[in-house]
Amino acid sequence: MSFYSIAEFIKEYYPQYWGYVEYDAESCAIICKVQDEWGIFCNFAKTQLKVKDYTFNSSEELFQLMKFKDPAVLKNIVAGITANDKKSDAIKMTAKSYEKKYRREDWGRMVIDAMKFCLQTKYDQCEEFRNKLLESVGCYIIEDQTSFPKKSPDAWGVKLRDGKYIGPNLLGRLLMELRDCGKLEYKLPEGALDFIETLMQNQ
Repeated sequence: MSFYSIAEFIKEYYPQYWGYVEYDAESCAIICKVQDEWGIFCNFAKTQLKVKDYTFNSSEELFQLMKFKDPAVLKNIVAGITANDKKSDAIKMTAKSYEKKYRREDWGRMVIDAMKFCLQTKYDQCEEFRNKLLESVGCYIIEDQTSFPKKSPDAWGVKLRDGKYIGPNLLGRLLMELRDCGKLEYKLPEGALDFIETLMQNQ
């Protein structure tokens, strides 16, 4: 299993989200590209989020930065500098370049709670996101990874097979839970947001 895969973390720490689900393709609100109809559901959508007086450009940026504690690493990621000192505009790939050496040791035990926190923050602060979730009532929300080169979706998405979307669909399931309940229950470890103070010092 790849170091970057969270599948084993889900199996061990979040068994309620473990396993594949399937949905009829005709009944789905599909997350694929930010510019698509349901693109605001994508974590890369430019929806600014404010946490502890620090503004993040997207829920993806917040989620990726939650992986780290090291001040120098946090500063570089925000500046778009990878671990091999290259410039990058891709927050996910920039953060990924530091993960093997610097990812917080408890990330596997908090990864879904971290995503829930990001989605709840987006829900609380972004009216357009809330309204779009309401529009999706009656649909299954899925993250379409059919075009991804890996044969099977690892954790977040699904692939289209014979008229059905099949996969773990973690992002879609969390979004539907948020839509249907208006709130995601999560528990972050003590000090999980201390990295924001480091970011503010670097401003």
